[in-house]
Amino acid sequence: MDFTAAVDAFAEHLLQVRRLSPATVRAYRSDLRDLGVSLRAPELTAVDLEALRDWLWHATQRGDARSTLARRAAAARSFFGWAHEQGLVAHDPSLRLMAPKRGRTLPVVASQDAMAALLEQQRVAASGGEPSALRDHAILETLYGAGIRVSELCGLDIDDVDLDRCTARVLGKGSKERVVPFGAPARNAIGAYLSRGRPVLTARATKSVPALFLGARGGRIGPRAVYELVAEVLAPYVGAETVGPHALRHTAATHLLDGGADLRAVQEILGHASLGTTQIYTHVSAERLTATYRLAHPRA
Repeated sequence: MDFTAAVDAFAEHLLQVRRLSPATVRAYRSDLRDLGVSLRAPELTAVDLEALRDWLWHATQRGDARSTLARRAAAARSFFGWAHEQGLVAHDPSLRLMAPKRGRTLPVVASQDAMAALLEQQRVAASGGEPSALRDHAILETLYGAGIRVSELCGLDIDDVDLDRCTARVLGKGSKERVVPFGAPARNAIGAYLSRGRPVLTARATKSVPALFLGARGGRIGPRAVYELVAEVLAPYVGAETVGPHALRHTAATHLLDGGADLRAVQEILGHASLGTTQIYTHVSAERLTATYRLAHPRA
């Protein structure tokens, strides 16, 4: 099997067998296609460890971030490990392939006062009854109130939300389903949107869709539209030029821990497979604690 055909088969394996998210599979496929271009798409058996190291070195020279290099190395190791299991190569050339560790940067987090001001501003804007304002308020309350990913929000259907119990059933990474709670402000915002906003947006559609959140033309809203909404309203409150929906997820997690929530409970709410992923938020809280100490303690 030639390199390109093997990459396509591997991508299918990731989707159908390992059940990785389409976004992850796209990233892996892109990395491996770049490898194929770099090596001029040889036969799989012609790839050795030195060729893989050269590929990563050239990516370093281009200025690729450490996180990108780490992902590319992971894609190569996963691909050649699969190829070896399938009997496509006699030896796995990626076994000793190393890459820089991902740099861990603290996420952008809004303060509780900033979030209260932002959401109050959105509530006032929605009180006029304009459909998109009602929707935007509900989206922001849901992202912050439930701490869900933008893909999970866009994938919500009406039947996935239980306003009586204040819970939402979301489909996370790896097609793993979980139920997340949200608070009364999100419930009220969603209820107002469903009664006064969504029917108007539905009337603009050529066909009915079960999606909870609709775009301007009545179809399921997309991640880009949500990103643009969050970037516009949140950036002034956090002092960052580039900010997206994930910042609201970071903020929700940090505020939960600041309020005394158990780390494992936060892991369940966020849908993290590893507790180590959740632990970054303890660093955010610790930094805030340190900043407060330095400002307030006479011996700081």
